Amino acid sequence: MKIICAKNELLGALRFVSKAVAVKPQTPLLSAIYLKAEGDTVELQGNNNEIGFTYSIKADIETPGHIALTGRYFQEIVTKLPGEEVTLAYDRENKLVRITSGSADFHLLSMDANAYPTVQQFEGNLQFTIKDNVLRDLIRKTTFACSTDQSRPLFTGCSVQVDHSHLLFAATNTHRLAVNTYVLPEEAAGSILMIVPARILLELKQALSSEIPIDVQVTCSYNSISFRFENVFMTSRLLEGMFPDFKRVIPPDFITKVHLNTELFRAAVERVSLIARSSEYNIIKLAFDAEAGSVLISSTNQEVGGAEEKVPCRMEGPSITIAFNALYIGDALKNFDSEDMTFCLNQPLTAARLIEDGRDEFTYVVTPVRTAH
Repeated sequence: MKIICAKNELLGALRFVSKAVAVKPQTPLLSAIYLKAEGDTVELQGNNNEIGFTYSIKADIETPGHIALTGRYFQEIVTKLPGEEVTLAYDRENKLVRITSGSADFHLLSMDANAYPTVQQFEGNLQFTIKDNVLRDLIRKTTFACSTDQSRPLFTGCSVQVDHSHLLFAATNTHRLAVNTYVLPEEAAGSILMIVPARILLELKQALSSEIPIDVQVTCSYNSISFRFENVFMTSRLLEGMFPDFKRVIPPDFITKVHLNTELFRAAVERVSLIARSSEYNIIKLAFDAEAGSVLISSTNQEVGGAEEKVPCRMEGPSITIAFNALYIGDALKNFDSEDMTFCLNQPLTAARLIEDGRDEFTYVVTPVRTAH
């Protein structure tokens, strides 16, 4: 195999597929990046048997073929190369890949490309197409609520449900719940329920960076999901298990409804949380005063100090004082897009709901915490 390609394109592809390379591989090959050259295209792959990424770039291909190189050294070398073009030439007899660019000349031992577990594409049980900006928002508004506790892997993923024309994302760590829905413009041929690892969704969100909306083809099966767009293909195994029935934890009615300016409230919560995050439980207290038409946000830490800030609001229902993990409120507000929002409450120790005004597709439910005072 011998190819010539632009350094910046090769480096971009390497940085992307290396995210799927195993950090502590079960076999040495899973630490490799695989390249396949044919026609005028080089396809790079990273695969750790849980997730697999491919990225295609254009190149001048003098001799087609495939190679596998240790991902870490390959990427570090290309990063430091001095020229704008890179030449890769494979010496089959000595199992060496020569990497040249400008005045630099490297030789890397290759691995067994024939044994590499290449990323496989599959037909799946269901396919649908969605715009990348829509998919990005579905991910952004839910994955933040996933758990990071690997001892409970089920909650480290998003429940993704396709039901003909309806697409639903839901995430929870059992203390908070984020649900986002979307109506597909073209109905999918059937329905499926999956638990998709948050890791693949976050990598996908980062990769979906087009300024002009593009189509993403999503292929689903009962153990895998894949995403194809432009010159990128991403696939992941699904998490096994039964996602909890989250709909039953969403209270149907609320006694108190508080209408707030989203940005004013978000900024105040963020400032008061500077004190809250220093404490063991990261608590902020919200005192909603119907008579004064305001909410007092406060936090106290005996070792650091305290903070409080008052934000105007309009209330329906009685006053209430309630406490939350500051992170759980702040995370939601960072992902709100509407100018105004509604905080829905019942009792100091029952779940509350945050709503973006004018956006019925998104729901966020959070459980309060018990305080000594």
